[in-house]
Amino acid sequence: MDIAYLAHGVLGDQPTAEQDFNTAAHILHTNFMAPVSLLTWLSNYCVQRHSGVLAVISSVAGDRGRKSNYLYGSSKAGLSAFLGGLRNRVDREGVTVLTIKPGPTRTAMTGHMPGSQKFADVNAVAKSIVAAVAVRKDNLYVPFQWQPIMFIIRNIPDRIFKKLNL
Repeated sequence: MDIAYLAHGVLGDQPTAEQDFNTAAHILHTNFMAPVSLLTWLSNYCVQRHSGVLAVISSVAGDRGRKSNYLYGSSKAGLSAFLGGLRNRVDREGVTVLTIKPGPTRTAMTGHMPGSQKFADVNAVAKSIVAAVAVRKDNLYVPFQWQPIMFIIRNIPDRIFKKLNL
């Protein structure tokens, strides 16, 4: 194994999860605990070989908690933080950890959402991921415009952000 691509997660039902911890726990387990379990094994395997790429899909939703999807976003934020720490641990061992943060992308998971026809094309996103793996990037926002967008969103003061309908 030279490259492991991990695309694992569920959006979940935010309104139900706000009222029912079991629903919230399912989102958190699926999007954070399950990938961490697999990545722990994969990273140790790659470290033993002193090579490999772990390319993992997180989400721009993890960059800032929003009322509309804070459980999904927090699980992806945790995953991104885990990947950052893992990268720091395994980089000197010849292992690359790529955190992929796509914006909304037309996939089976998002196809039912209003406005999904405007989401990024999955094939274009895939090409960007392959290119990022080839140059051993650490982080990838895809499409590229999400990097400056999320920079701005992360830096909006809380007193203002709370008033926005995001």
